[in-house]
Amino acid sequence: MGLKEKLHKIKKKYEGKKMAPAFNAIHTFLYLPNETTHGGTHIKVADDLKRTMNTVIMALVPCLIFGMFNAGYQHYLALGEIESAKGFLGASFWTMDNFIVGLTQVLPLVVVSYGVGLAVEFLFAVLKGHEVEEGYLVTGMLVPLIVPVDIPLWMLAVAVIFGVVIGKEVFGGTGMNILNPALTIRAFLFFAYPTWMSGDKVWVHGAVERDQMIAAGQNLDAISGETILGTYAANNPVDYSYWDMFWGIIPGSVGETSKFLIIIGALFLIFTKIGSWRIIVSTLIGALTMGLIFNGVVDAGWIGESSKFYGLMSVPFWQHLIIGSILFGAVYMATDPVTASQTNKGKWIYGFLIGFISIMIRVFNPAYPEGVFLAILLMNVFAPTIDHYVVQGNVKKRMKRLKVKTA
Repeated sequence: MGLKEKLHKIKKKYEGKKMAPAFNAIHTFLYLPNETTHGGTHIKVADDLKRTMNTVIMALVPCLIFGMFNAGYQHYLALGEIESAKGFLGASFWTMDNFIVGLTQVLPLVVVSYGVGLAVEFLFAVLKGHEVEEGYLVTGMLVPLIVPVDIPLWMLAVAVIFGVVIGKEVFGGTGMNILNPALTIRAFLFFAYPTWMSGDKVWVHGAVERDQMIAAGQNLDAISGETILGTYAANNPVDYSYWDMFWGIIPGSVGETSKFLIIIGALFLIFTKIGSWRIIVSTLIGALTMGLIFNGVVDAGWIGESSKFYGLMSVPFWQHLIIGSILFGAVYMATDPVTASQTNKGKWIYGFLIGFISIMIRVFNPAYPEGVFLAILLMNVFAPTIDHYVVQGNVKKRMKRLKVKTA
């Protein structure tokens, strides 16, 4: 008897029982459900929610693997045990030592994210008596990619519980939430544990622990793992080249540094029609527009070098796309089909405002010089309003055309 037949046999024992949704979730994850639609007209397509989620995960896996190498590389580089990688193909970057360090730090984040998140999903499915849906599959992969490598696992677990319950389940589950669950988790971490989400120690593995040992009196060299945004915010010169920023050989959240791999993922999502190219493009246009405005302010002499905002305001407008997480947010977060605008015109407005507000927050909040996750959450709230006015505008145009024809 094959695995599928065994599962069908076990499934019959759970039918009508309290734990049926939990078992059905395991069965559906491995195989397609047996239920088919009856009657009426239906659009026949090959993709379903599970395939959609798996497609996004495939687009994220390269960022995850690169993040493991980069976590180990940044760790050994900060300790002075290896030399600079000298480019994306540098021999000192793609080493097994770097990967092992990254694997031991990143893999537990993935395990906790999926373990805790799916446990909450299963619990709500059993209590409410509905099927477990695949909506958390992508969230569970996104969360480890948008946090610092050394975030304590218990903090991540608490944040995941908060994000799944408050960000999704209270609204009715997958497809009903108004806020992106992954960004809700990150927002909780930022406001509940700010010292673990900002500063110059959290982005490089071992930096916080080493700092604590130095404070305890041990004779060790401190590790500085400040991100490029933090360096600019402090009006300090940046040591990284533009190519380092583009390839992602810089400190930062686990999966947000490599702009090259994010672009590859974006093209894959657009090709598979999972991600909205309108939202991605309009987000980048909004960011570039705000960057141009700030550059104009600096060029006009309206703000001097003594200002605490000068560093990020003077960043060339295009460079905002290869520092920080604006590109990652535009591709994997803003395009969430549940929380984003649904109308084509609304997507342009929605994306543009995300990019515009992201750079504004980035510049005016030097204590935490990154604003994309706050901008996306803000626009998640306004997405239904944007769609409402777009639809009403179309209705008014049609009514005018109708009056002209009947006149």
